[in-house]
Amino acid sequence: MKKTILKDDNGKSLEVDLKEFLDHLNEYHKTGISTHTQNGCSFRVDDEFRMKIKKLNEK
Repeated sequence: MKKTILKDDNGKSLEVDLKEFLDHLNEYHKTGISTHTQNGCSFRVDDEFRMKIKKLNEK
């Protein structure tokens, strides 16, 4: 289990399990631009964001 802390669009911190988060993005936010909300945090999900999470998971 690989965890990291992400800053949302408003600067709030959220700890996530990278594999679970990436799996969720691939299932629910695979293409286009959408918003992911979790525990009061909000993330704009686009190609750049998906690539960032994928690279973090590969480290």
